[in-house]
Amino acid sequence: MKYQVYARHNLDKIPIYGKLSKEQIQSIRIVSEVLPFKTNNYVINELIDWDNYHEDPMFILNFPQKEMLKPSQFKALSALVENNVSKADLAKYIHEVQLNLNPHPAGQLEHNIPTLKGEKLSGIQHKYRETILFFPSQGQTCHAYCTFCFRWPQFTGLNELKFAMKQTSLVISYLKENPSITDILITGGDPMIMKTEMLERYINAFLNADLPQLKTIRIGTKSLSFWPYRYLSDPDSKELLDLFRKVNDRGIHLALMAHINHPRELETDAVKEAIARIRETGTQIRSQSPLLQHINDKPAVWAHMWKEQVNLGIIPYYMFVARDTGAQSYFGVSLEEAHRIFNEAYQQVSGIGRTVRGPSMSAGPGKVRIVGITEVQGEKVFVLEFLQGRNPEWVGKPFFAAFDSQAQWLDDLVPAFGEKEFFYEQEYEKLLKVDKLPGQTLTTEKKQYA
Repeated sequence: MKYQVYARHNLDKIPIYGKLSKEQIQSIRIVSEVLPFKTNNYVINELIDWDNYHEDPMFILNFPQKEMLKPSQFKALSALVENNVSKADLAKYIHEVQLNLNPHPAGQLEHNIPTLKGEKLSGIQHKYRETILFFPSQGQTCHAYCTFCFRWPQFTGLNELKFAMKQTSLVISYLKENPSITDILITGGDPMIMKTEMLERYINAFLNADLPQLKTIRIGTKSLSFWPYRYLSDPDSKELLDLFRKVNDRGIHLALMAHINHPRELETDAVKEAIARIRETGTQIRSQSPLLQHINDKPAVWAHMWKEQVNLGIIPYYMFVARDTGAQSYFGVSLEEAHRIFNEAYQQVSGIGRTVRGPSMSAGPGKVRIVGITEVQGEKVFVLEFLQGRNPEWVGKPFFAAFDSQAQWLDDLVPAFGEKEFFYEQEYEKLLKVDKLPGQTLTTEKKQYA
């Protein structure tokens, strides 16, 4: 299949354009002034149920909805567009709205970007001791955009909030300075948007460098769902699979971190064949997704999705809580509801599908999982634990938050039992102030982790 892209500027060229109501078209145009919109012919032709598009999860996943902005924002933006205000005035208001949507949650911009010899490495994030995120500059777009995406600033005009890097040599130098790093996550955007030749340049640089600590290369991608032909019939799909095979043959574990939000994404013949071809190279596929109102907020959807993933050879990995950014007010569910949905879905799968972890919040201090809701000493509480932490010593320690039926994020919670703060808070604040490396405690000098 030939790849055909549709965005705001050519919305009227979409084959099903006539099925959209005037109100829906206006909503897409207005909301996409703030949040990015991009789709393609595979999504349109094979994933969306156009007879029921108003409620179809794949339509909502890809096409901006009016409710993704506050009513006041939508009304004001509509008025500006209809009155043909100057581009400068329109851009100014759009910028204000975008900044109010918390464009970089959990300290991504302020606290995750490391330095090397005094130089800020804007294309790397290093939050957890063993893993860095690498943002190659050629991979900072996608085959189609998810409306919930927490990295939406990558695709808008917020240039000062983008992550990207061309110089692989800087990444390698940073890795050599930090031998505790065993995993590189190549992310974006979507690295699979790159031609194989370009992706191979990056990967070859890692393979050919003297990096004995490097054990795993991960690639974060939505391509299986939005463009499986990347592995089937794109001009360089064979070369891409050969690259995967080469990484595995070199003794480096290659993991494709697939973003799969709904079972529909696993139903087409194309995606099933793509999964089979990737697995033939020795590459492991792990799946992750946030829990999203309007898309997958039912236990049966998750149970079905995890079961089908296991059947296809994919390892269920994470259920996330929708991050506090972008259209969270539209997609978010309460932590109480997230826990219920996860538990009811988890109970429906066999042990081989219980590799999944969640519901997890990727918050500033780390990945915090809701373990349960229970009563302790007469008080109803959330039981929480770190799956990852800025200090690895936090991982696995249970702690308690006062139950709050309205809470949707870690910042909404307060400690249980009248405590003034959670156990990690003082150290977390100090870590941010003194710019410590991930895994480096406040009581030790700088040290390397073998």
